[in-house]
Amino acid sequence: MRSMKVNLDKKTLSSHEIRIGNSILDRMALLIAKNHKAGRYIIVTDDNVGPLHSAKLIAALKTAGLTVDMIEFPAGEHSKNIDTAMEIAEKLLDLGADRNSLLLALGGGVVGDMAGFVASIFMRSVPYIQIPTTLLAQVDSSIGGKTAVDLPSGKNLLGTFYQPRAVFTDLHYLTTLPEKEFKNGLAEIIKYGIIDDEKIFSLLENNIEQVKRKDPALLLKLVEGCCRIKKSIVEIDEKEQGLRRILNYGHTLGHAIESESAFSIAHGEAVALGMTAAARISENVGYLESAECKRIEDLIGKAGLPGRIPVSLSTRGIMSRLKTDKKKDGDVVHFVLLKKIGMPFVNGGIDDKITSAVIEGMK
Repeated sequence: MRSMKVNLDKKTLSSHEIRIGNSILDRMALLIAKNHKAGRYIIVTDDNVGPLHSAKLIAALKTAGLTVDMIEFPAGEHSKNIDTAMEIAEKLLDLGADRNSLLLALGGGVVGDMAGFVASIFMRSVPYIQIPTTLLAQVDSSIGGKTAVDLPSGKNLLGTFYQPRAVFTDLHYLTTLPEKEFKNGLAEIIKYGIIDDEKIFSLLENNIEQVKRKDPALLLKLVEGCCRIKKSIVEIDEKEQGLRRILNYGHTLGHAIESESAFSIAHGEAVALGMTAAARISENVGYLESAECKRIEDLIGKAGLPGRIPVSLSTRGIMSRLKTDKKKDGDVVHFVLLKKIGMPFVNGGIDDKITSAVIEGMK
């Protein structure tokens, strides 16, 4: 089992360990029992992950002598709202949960966001642990303490920064992951290669077929590499005041596309489209060389991710969604652009005509 520490504010107990391995369930349960004592442990999961993985986790935790309950909610982005958060809170009360309880987020990004959000506000906060089961959650959303629910106007508009007490990343969970969800995670790995580490980008370029076949050694290397990148950025800028904004590469336009599609386009697919758009904008305004832009588009295509925005999505609708982006400053929408692969920067605003033309050009 590999381990790395996210070093944050010691006074607030924000610092925590990320542990990564393959088939680490028994060791995970023992470490939770030893290091994260609570009166009761409540697994929060969805109705996709629950039937696949909850029974073994419950058994392992009970073998370690812990009192365990479970709350399950309907899978999917459509459940990531305040109504679901209220339902989870009511179920916690029904189970007798109190401030001495600990939540275990077992699932992908939606589960992690929901469980973390509820943990941050239930009885003015209870601790929680991330147990990500999707590639996207393992390399990105389980790390950094962002929690949120969606509003009708857009994604993640109601949320908190609230760090987990630990993250346990078991690559064995990826064996049951549908191909589409695996590709969603690949989008985030490609993002890390683009914004921080050209070695990761080149590794993907040269080995994308083996990665798509879930080669264990390659996956371990990629997941660990992405986790190290994200944790180092979060350590410098926990609350996204500066450097952490580069992690939003592809996400500003991606979230707008995702919302405009009524979430029929998956998060990873939308981010892939957003990354292509951001590369094209970077090229259009003279920052990124055409050859670099082509490398990005080629890798996204080889990963099996989309490069075209459906013609059914309104350009005007996507542009309108951008105006509600939570990271905007007044009327200025910040884009993460590129000078080269591995060299991102935050731009203080792009002319709407350029953005609209890029969107139209991708249809």
